[in-house]
Amino acid sequence: MENLAVATIWYNDFKKELPSAEGKVFAITGTTSGTGYVAARTAAEKGGAVLLLNRSSDRANKSLAKLKEEVPNGKFVPIECDLQSFESVRKAAAEIKSKYTALYCVCWNAGIMATPDQATVDGYDTQMQTNHLSHFLLTAELLPLLEKQGGDARIVNHSSGGRHMTPNKCLERKYLEKNGGNLGGSEMDVGKFSGAPFLRYFQTKLANAVFTKALHQKLQAKKSPILAICADPGMSATSLANHVDGAEDMMKGFAERVQTPEDGAMGILKGMMHPDVQSGVHYGPAGTKGPAVINEEKPYEVDPEGIKMLWETSQAATGISFEI
Repeated sequence: MENLAVATIWYNDFKKELPSAEGKVFAITGTTSGTGYVAARTAAEKGGAVLLLNRSSDRANKSLAKLKEEVPNGKFVPIECDLQSFESVRKAAAEIKSKYTALYCVCWNAGIMATPDQATVDGYDTQMQTNHLSHFLLTAELLPLLEKQGGDARIVNHSSGGRHMTPNKCLERKYLEKNGGNLGGSEMDVGKFSGAPFLRYFQTKLANAVFTKALHQKLQAKKSPILAICADPGMSATSLANHVDGAEDMMKGFAERVQTPEDGAMGILKGMMHPDVQSGVHYGPAGTKGPAVINEEKPYEVDPEGIKMLWETSQAATGISFEI
């Protein structure tokens, strides 16, 4: 999808608004392409040190080489991290804690969409573990480093417009429990964004938004200065749907509604670096594309029962007692 013929409109002017990141350390998941790659490149261009959390692969090696080519003075540190393995996530967190005493920002950008109904090695849905559960675990493990940073340290979760497309407008417990491979099968209609693979994806994206609200409430109650921010890329020309048959032709039909990864990254970059952001707020385009603006929160994003259920099931899945 990244080859779709669309032009970057807002990003270059937006980047000028971002302050220097000298002396700040950013940890970002999913930086091999798309919005994560743009976020890593931009943070490095502004002087930040960037930890690149990806699975070990030729793709990761090539993207690191490209980042170094585009930002010759950039500080990039690859950290092996497979989000479909809690063991790998714990090892990545341990490596970060062994190398750094503080983090300015963690940006949980990585995500997969509309994948087959399969279980991870831990027994959870591949989409839910990749998109939310492993990020929950990383947040719990790395929160002490954010607290050491002080000031306006940030946790940025990357959601999508799919958060609004859950049929019952609520999180469902079964998607967060050990039901991988037993959540509706793999049949779908790409043109209608329907079928079980998309339903699982929508649940993960709502989980990202609800997790942000939960973090915000808990951090505020503790009077912590750490910001919890959510964002989405609108409809961006990334590799997210490259594995889905028919997706490229469908996206070509939506070309006038699609934006580049650079424009799509403005939401997470605003959360990561902009001085004028608010905790607990969602930033993204007002429609499928455009500047990152505040999105009005929906009742299902702040439902107390949904927040409580997400926190409890996420702790149970990851085996960690996450107290703030």
